[in-house]
Amino acid sequence: MIQRDSLTRHLYAQDASMYQEVPEGVSFPKNISDIRALVEQANTHKFSITARSAGTSLAGQTTGGGVIMDVSRYMDKILSLDEASKIAHVQPGVIRDTLNREAGKFDLLFGPDTATTNRCMIGGMIGNNSSGSFSIKYQTTREHILEVEAVLSDGSVAYFKPLAKEELEAKKKLDNLEGHIYRSMLKLIEKNRDLIERSYPHKDIIRRNTGYALDKLLEMQPFNPKGRKFNLCELLCGSEGTLAMTAAAKLNLVPKDSHKLVVVPQFESLDEAMKAAVHIVGYEPAAVELVDHIIMDATKGNIEQRKNRFFLEGEPRYILITQLEGNDLNELQEKAQKLGETLKEKSLGYAYPIISDADEMKRVWDLRKAGLGLLMGLGKDGRSPSFCEDTAVRVQDLPGYVKEFEQILKKHDTHCVFYAHASVGELHLRPQIDITTEAGLEKMKVMAEEIADLVKKYNGSLSGEHGDGRVRAPYIKKILGEEMLPVLKQVKEIWDPNYIFNPGKIVDPKPVDADLRFSPDYIKPDEETVFSWNKEGSLGDALELCNGAGVCRKLAESGGTMCPSYMATKEEKDSTRGRANVFRQVFSGEDPHGYESEELKEALDLCLSCKACKSECPANVDMAKMKAEFMNGWHQKKGAQLKERFFSYAGKIFPLASITPKIANMVAISKPGKWIFENMFGIDARRDLPAFAPKTFRTLYRKHKRNGVLRSDNKVVLFIDLFTNYNEAKIGMDAMNVLEKMGYEVIIPKSMETGRPQISKGFLKEAKFITKKVLAEFEEFVECGIPVVGLEPSEILTLRDEFLELCNDEELPLAQKLATFSFTFEEFITQNKDRIPARGSSRKVLLHGHCHAKALVGNEPTVEALESAGFEVEVLETGCCGMAGSFGYEKDHYEVSQDIGELVLFPKLRENQTDEVCAPGFSCRHQIKDGLKRDAMHPASLIARAIL
Repeated sequence: MIQRDSLTRHLYAQDASMYQEVPEGVSFPKNISDIRALVEQANTHKFSITARSAGTSLAGQTTGGGVIMDVSRYMDKILSLDEASKIAHVQPGVIRDTLNREAGKFDLLFGPDTATTNRCMIGGMIGNNSSGSFSIKYQTTREHILEVEAVLSDGSVAYFKPLAKEELEAKKKLDNLEGHIYRSMLKLIEKNRDLIERSYPHKDIIRRNTGYALDKLLEMQPFNPKGRKFNLCELLCGSEGTLAMTAAAKLNLVPKDSHKLVVVPQFESLDEAMKAAVHIVGYEPAAVELVDHIIMDATKGNIEQRKNRFFLEGEPRYILITQLEGNDLNELQEKAQKLGETLKEKSLGYAYPIISDADEMKRVWDLRKAGLGLLMGLGKDGRSPSFCEDTAVRVQDLPGYVKEFEQILKKHDTHCVFYAHASVGELHLRPQIDITTEAGLEKMKVMAEEIADLVKKYNGSLSGEHGDGRVRAPYIKKILGEEMLPVLKQVKEIWDPNYIFNPGKIVDPKPVDADLRFSPDYIKPDEETVFSWNKEGSLGDALELCNGAGVCRKLAESGGTMCPSYMATKEEKDSTRGRANVFRQVFSGEDPHGYESEELKEALDLCLSCKACKSECPANVDMAKMKAEFMNGWHQKKGAQLKERFFSYAGKIFPLASITPKIANMVAISKPGKWIFENMFGIDARRDLPAFAPKTFRTLYRKHKRNGVLRSDNKVVLFIDLFTNYNEAKIGMDAMNVLEKMGYEVIIPKSMETGRPQISKGFLKEAKFITKKVLAEFEEFVECGIPVVGLEPSEILTLRDEFLELCNDEELPLAQKLATFSFTFEEFITQNKDRIPARGSSRKVLLHGHCHAKALVGNEPTVEALESAGFEVEVLETGCCGMAGSFGYEKDHYEVSQDIGELVLFPKLRENQTDEVCAPGFSCRHQIKDGLKRDAMHPASLIARAIL
């Protein structure tokens, strides 16, 4: 029931906070009975339990030294969703966006909207009392929780819900822990009601999560005769799993408004933006979100977010993303117009674009939601520990509060990221401090004290939505006062006398600087590498990039490609975050395992090297490159198996097989042949290896040359990779014919390898040799300004990516120049589409994009190239196909490969059996053929058919 192996424990040693604590073990309950058994076991064996779902907490709530209870893997069911009553009954592992996709079928939604909605889960939202961008309209999770089914600290089950007077009296009479909780809590609140009233933050602050929510219970009956019914669910919200374990909850859903608009006022100064927020709130917005220049600058370097900057006018220092919602579109448009006019009259801001297109509004919010991950991924020079990033004051107090906060920053000679929920007086403030130095750590501790004093001055809340956890709990006494600490402790002991549930959070915390992931004691990795790691600085710097935000934990239905194996398995070790955390732990410290780590090799086993993390991860973690470096080191230390070398030997094997392609193909599909391939080379017998073409491309090209090739001043190098040459020669000929039709003289280089298989399998020295060879041959093309065009995205894009890391310093200028002259076939067609001849009527084609192309250049060039040839293109939001080069052919990976294909790609293609399928990737086409017995076409072949 509890997994205690080293890999699992290290995977769960951290969340999205600045803390790291290796637990005793991890449990994955499947139902409430499993939770009860775990609690009973904890009582018997004296260990603690820390509940966790997605692990995106920023205050360290989901780290602990006992057993981590992860509900995300199995307890993820929507038990019921009733349209009439507008109630959803869910398990704690249900993702917020998954719930809203189902609720959206009835025009309903669960209102709280954190930046992590595509992976955060209801259990965690209850624990933190999450709220998010739309809290001015929907408030917090607390306002939407009707009932909670919970396991108490003695293993018993209790159902918490609103109670009428008679029901409350009945609860008090129960002769069990639940009855004790009701009796004791009512007495405690009655005894301390005056203290609670004067100690807690201002009631006008919607988001106030400091301590336990005793002030909310005071608003209820019997303490307020006109108040709502007594409901301990409101106490459990924000209790961070310290009082009870959530097994299920009933949530109220709200109707969705028919229309929405986004207005984005843009400012030169923070003071302007803060003053503008006060005015904007008067227009009853659904959200007002501040984004600052640090985050906006970070979007420039993120492939995924660059395209979401379309609405920015010039280079604003601050923007307020403001959403208006309602059922009268004309009224919203008038309100949006008037809002901009009001700000302009008051000289607040210089631009006020109104955005009404649904896709464009989504892109604006995607940029906002990426903010946290982006700023957490600024690298060692932009470290911004999350020690004070959740303060909340009244909206009208924001301008003054921010001015005083800036004075603290100036005093300590640092600056700060300002972003988030201006509509409700909560800004996520992230001072940049390097806590890996003694001076930096001391600065953080002093500033934490001073900021807590400032929050108290404005009668604010130290935590608005992220909770106290480990990082803010030491300062609760400053906000609520010393007298409240014994009261909070009594709450804890009423519910959990033995401190089984998540000890050290809210009550009796460790010092703020205990168990830090990065501190002056952190020993940076210093391993020899083959890649130069120019962008990151070093492998050690790359290992520090992951911030735990967990974007890699989103599921396939949320869109995107990262991380395909996690989408299939839902195991933390198969997420980019999980792998990155293990990477850092095994390479750092006094006695690192480094390249000999069995744990890391296991964690990397299902990494498809799809590169989606390179673009979709806000911190730009490049796990494909990290895996290649590790596997290279592993081979140096441990040696390499024949099955690992098989595909990297393609340059030697393919020429031999192509001598008698018919015989080679017959052997490959025969039972004896499949047995040999499976047992010697690890190729799953259920796969058909790609057949060898009757004639190679080069054979066909020689014949073409004898018939006379086009001579022109416009020249292009067509890079024919091994797979095109030996397996799909026709695609090479189609591409050549298209280029000649466009008026280009086509040059075919000798080289057919860029080292892609070698890189994927971790044979970097061989890849480095290939890099040197290709650079030497292609130098004359580059110096003459002749573009290099490739058909297989992963091969040609290696020239733009890994070549820059594999070349030596002397070769780098040439490699950089080659990178600028290298294009996918579709990119080149798009850039020269005026040369495409007139085409006939439009035909529909379904496009499945290649992972590397999506990560480095996007699908747009392929769409534009096909459209220029007369096709109507539907881009399938399919993520990874699951084949990923050799990955899907390997016996150990076949099942996962098929599972990934079944996530989106296979079902999408089954839905549409009539339209043609386009897949630029060699392995993608073969996955579609193996999985669906359906042919997919390369863009070159489709374009050739259309224009020749």
